[in-house]
Amino acid sequence: YSRSGGCGRRRKMDSSGFEHVFVGEVKNGQVSGFHNWIMFWLEERKGTVDYRGYIKPRSRYSAETNDDDHVLTLQFSWNGVEKFVGTSFIGVSPEFELALYTMAFLAGEDENIVTLDTGGESFDLKVKCHKIDRGSKVGSCYVEALAHYEE
Repeated sequence: YSRSGGCGRRRKMDSSGFEHVFVGEVKNGQVSGFHNWIMFWLEERKGTVDYRGYIKPRSRYSAETNDDDHVLTLQFSWNGVEKFVGTSFIGVSPEFELALYTMAFLAGEDENIVTLDTGGESFDLKVKCHKIDRGSKVGSCYVEALAHYEE
């Protein structure tokens, strides 16, 4: 189905919500979607991703970003096209991501606040769910890290 708007026969076929989130795409000269760490790793291995760094999360208790974090906000380029801000889970299964995004979609809210406890660390997350076709289809889903703290 088309995520780019239009109606009837004028609808241009483009990526699905799943492709947008898990694979990514280039639209209007910028990387759009591309929220999956496995795809990031595969593309980095091929040399098509240039990792530029991360944006430090806000914290309740001055927790530092470390090597076992599960949510990071990244900056990178993909095939020479910039992604200035993109948040991704790190090290979680695609099944977990798909389940979380499905729950957010079915909850019906555009923004869903959840706390993710990874056993020693917690993240307050905003799960954003952009819907299309009067709310019947997923346009995009992704997380935004609100806070990170160690327990």
